[in-house]
Amino acid sequence: MLKELNDVIEYIEDHLTDDLSLEHVAGYAGVSDYHFRKVFFYLAGLTLNEYIKYRKLSEANKDLLNGERVTDVAFKYGYQSVDGFTRAFKKWAGFLPSDVSHQGFSKAYPKLSFVISVKGGNEMEFRIVEKPAFNLVGVSKCVPMQFEGVNQEIVELAESITEEQRQEMRELQNIEPFEIVNASYDADAQFQKEEGDLTHLIGVLTTREDVSEQLDQVFVDAYTWAVFPNEGPFPSTMQDTMAKTHSEWLPSSDYELVNAPTFSFAKMDDEKQGYAYSEIWLPVKKVK
Repeated sequence: MLKELNDVIEYIEDHLTDDLSLEHVAGYAGVSDYHFRKVFFYLAGLTLNEYIKYRKLSEANKDLLNGERVTDVAFKYGYQSVDGFTRAFKKWAGFLPSDVSHQGFSKAYPKLSFVISVKGGNEMEFRIVEKPAFNLVGVSKCVPMQFEGVNQEIVELAESITEEQRQEMRELQNIEPFEIVNASYDADAQFQKEEGDLTHLIGVLTTREDVSEQLDQVFVDAYTWAVFPNEGPFPSTMQDTMAKTHSEWLPSSDYELVNAPTFSFAKMDDEKQGYAYSEIWLPVKKVK
């Protein structure tokens, strides 16, 4: 996928003064919009929309240095008003467009070039699993997006589970993995920013339908799943593995993400405090 990513960067460069639809840009890469945006974010450290905006403003800075009028530059890069352009430029650069023209202030945001660097030459262990449709059943809550550390809202959700709910989950569980899982879906920022909220469910996988009202239920279609086992300090090792699945494995594999819940589980090590064996399950499909 590296070639496709770099081809998209060149396409963006050739169309910076056009109205660039994010869906069209992702489609140019030949993969789904959902997959492209997630991989782009993990590789670039910012969203596709942010990258396009910063490149437009960087090129606008060049034009202002070359003596073009603020009004002309604003409309050239798709802003509907000079005020809108001025606000966006000042937020990005820290100074006004007029400061570029009159005082020579300048800021640049170079275009990206994607390469994959696997540090230490470590192999990523994974397996591919085909699963029929199932239900995620358990307790769920809208929680803040958080990429690192312990999410206190999720801790509180886990602590809220009653013994009656746990018993029903044990009775319903009938499909791999036979563990209590943490599933995430419906993210405000499509898992691309550490902001907004997502829905987090703690529960089990089941093919049964006889779920009581004390548990929430989410239907998941039949998919192919890429499963990544990892072991080490928890939750940092699992979070690092999640980042690597997007920044290293997905771009070099022949799979792309499916827009469906992802889930994971962790089994704490009784002999090593703070250590756990965990697995991350990602819904994927073969790239055509």
